[in-house]
Amino acid sequence: MAAPLKSLIDTGTKLYLDSVDPSEVDINLRYGAVGATSNPAIISSIVASGNLDDQIEQMLADGKDDSDIAWALTDRLVTDAETKFADIHASTNGNAGWVSFELDPLIEDPSLNMDIDQRVQTYIDLGKRWSDGHVNRMIKVPATEAGLRALEPLAAAGVTLNVTLIFTDQQYRSAREAIWRGVDGKVDPAKTKSVYSIFISRIDVYTQKQLQLSDRAQGMVGIVNAKRIWQENQLFWADKHLPLQQELIFASTGTKDPNDPPWKYVQALAGSDIQTNPPETNAAVAESDLTFHRTVDDMPDADVLSEIDSAVDMNAMHDVLMAEGIEKFVKPQRALLDLIAKKRSELASAS
Repeated sequence: MAAPLKSLIDTGTKLYLDSVDPSEVDINLRYGAVGATSNPAIISSIVASGNLDDQIEQMLADGKDDSDIAWALTDRLVTDAETKFADIHASTNGNAGWVSFELDPLIEDPSLNMDIDQRVQTYIDLGKRWSDGHVNRMIKVPATEAGLRALEPLAAAGVTLNVTLIFTDQQYRSAREAIWRGVDGKVDPAKTKSVYSIFISRIDVYTQKQLQLSDRAQGMVGIVNAKRIWQENQLFWADKHLPLQQELIFASTGTKDPNDPPWKYVQALAGSDIQTNPPETNAAVAESDLTFHRTVDDMPDADVLSEIDSAVDMNAMHDVLMAEGIEKFVKPQRALLDLIAKKRSELASAS
């Protein structure tokens, strides 16, 4: 294991990989990663690489339609990653070793005109379906209106949840309380595990576009927001006496500003819970000469916090980033379906 990544893990951070590409999983296991996650963009990029062409051809020959192929490939990739992390899951009694499976982003596609009750029920049905029989699979549900409504029944059914697309403390609170209502007195406490994915760099992209902040505050909003939610999460679960940690995932940790070092968010949030980092971020950290220290408790000066609180309208930020986030999930899923349709056409022309 590279010394910089070892020092990061030694601070208390659990290192997860933001990919289920088999080769990246193998590399990041050697880095010390203890889990992974998938999303439509990740699956689409793996398919686009051509590495799954033989599998796609076989499924086409078996008569599967494009959507069936997309989800069969996703299920297979996530399952393969689960197998690689299974020993970690067992050795930590379920505190690590998880692989997250994203439910269909098209549930939120406005062009499909699904009403709210349909979306909620679809999340519930798919969450139960794709979790069934998987010991170390988390089901990713977005913190949309429909996704939040689906959390309580899913949690009550014993589905392990990763609530994603969280940008604000209110989203986090709604998700946490729904899951706690679902599991409290209904699910074996020894098997109760939940995580909450707080997106970070996208917030800083938003503030750079939308807000005039001082040099000290600009680029810090995502970090401050994540640390505050982390502090609240620590306090909420402290008296619940659950054997497993109910954790934040610090997500969207790849830097978007070329002037920032690639480990900006990794360094700022070292010391607790889960960091789900892109492969290139983990590689950059591994190749650096850094030694990490616990920083998750550290906050900027009071004047910086005051400036951020005065300038940022959390509701407005939520609306913009949620719309963008849904689009960023829907587009790759559409792209995945288009790739499979293209492969179908190519094979038909060749025959």
